[in-house]
Amino acid sequence: MLTILGILLISIGLLSLILKPLLKPNKLINWFNKKRSLQISLLGLIMSVLTGMFFYADACTAYAVQYVSGGDKMITTQGIKLKWWGRIIPLSYETSIKDIITKTEEELPKNAQGIYNRKAQKWEFSDAIKAEISTSVIVGVNINDKDVFLNMADRNRSEAKLIFGRVLPNIDAAIKNTCKLMDAQDYISGQASDFDRYFRDQLENGMYQVELYYEAENNNEIVGDTTTVRQIKIGKSSKQKKFRIKRDVHGEIIRDNSNTLKQYGLKIYQAQVTGIDWEESFDKRLDLQKNEVAQTQLEKQQAEREYYRAKKEVAKGESEKAKERARLEKIQIQQTIEAETEAKVAGFNLIKEKKQFEVEQFKAKSKKIAADAQYYENAKLVSAGLTPQEKAEWNYKTAVGVAKQLKDLSLPQTYIEGSKGNNNNLLQSLIGADLAKKMMNNDVKE
Repeated sequence: MLTILGILLISIGLLSLILKPLLKPNKLINWFNKKRSLQISLLGLIMSVLTGMFFYADACTAYAVQYVSGGDKMITTQGIKLKWWGRIIPLSYETSIKDIITKTEEELPKNAQGIYNRKAQKWEFSDAIKAEISTSVIVGVNINDKDVFLNMADRNRSEAKLIFGRVLPNIDAAIKNTCKLMDAQDYISGQASDFDRYFRDQLENGMYQVELYYEAENNNEIVGDTTTVRQIKIGKSSKQKKFRIKRDVHGEIIRDNSNTLKQYGLKIYQAQVTGIDWEESFDKRLDLQKNEVAQTQLEKQQAEREYYRAKKEVAKGESEKAKERARLEKIQIQQTIEAETEAKVAGFNLIKEKKQFEVEQFKAKSKKIAADAQYYENAKLVSAGLTPQEKAEWNYKTAVGVAKQLKDLSLPQTYIEGSKGNNNNLLQSLIGADLAKKMMNNDVKE
């Protein structure tokens, strides 16, 4: 701007000097005297010199300065720089390029340094479905290699030519190749990430070479589960034209490197699809598919609900069975414990009775032994002989004892007499024996 203004001032100053003698005097002509004309020309010359020698470098912008002498230089820092009337080619560090889906009356955002927008185009997928595809690509220049940067700037002359002549054609080629490799149905079925990957890979490393092949359709389908498998025959099979990435004998991708962004030192920082506007027929098909999917999901949920309801009933039955089994087992255990307790108590009682019987038996034996001993002692005393006084005392005690025993004696109402030849009858024998026994007991006590 300053250069143009300077040239304009130089022209005005020179014209005023040349035309003043030729024109009639007036106020304007009289104002342009010789001194003022020279001052205006000198001011224009200074402004032209300053703008030709210096320029201001913006931040985040790399400049290729091409001098009048033929040399060139790369400048990457901001501030006032010398250019010596040379040409400068500014290139942004990062350039944003967007394909935007717009309505008919909608206007695109304006382009500026480092920002380029254009209307999204329609592309055809492998299954002949068309769609407008909006993309967002960010391209960066290589400022680390001076020679590559200056060569790229020299070949393209401006950022606009680089974008419109190099980058955008590569973006179009990458989208076109990627659409060839994929059906629209595949894209909406989960391969959108593959689309982005193919798209960016081609921009970074070169376009794929694709080849045509035919894929058989309507093959017999095997359906079923782990227990039942059945084959559905659809009919005659047909072939569908498809494209795939061409590879060499080693399986490596064959690329078209004739016009890649790598040769210009450009780096792809971002490359992705931001939106797709399908054609109307495909939108209708998608709506039908969505309805079918929704109906299928609903039926699946209903089937699952019935399945879990049956599971719940089975589980409830098993729970009741387990509860009843537990109740019966509890009763069984209780009865078993009671029976075992009774058996153990009976066993303990039997042991107790047995022990008591043994004790009583032992007591009876002890009494018998004591009686035998006493009897033996008394017999010894009788056989040893007694003094007259002891004998009288013995008779007295015997008489007293006999009287007492006769008083307390309880004889049987009926008795059977023994043989006639026996001098001592049974009654006399019983009385005598009982009296003798008691008398001996009394003697022992005394």
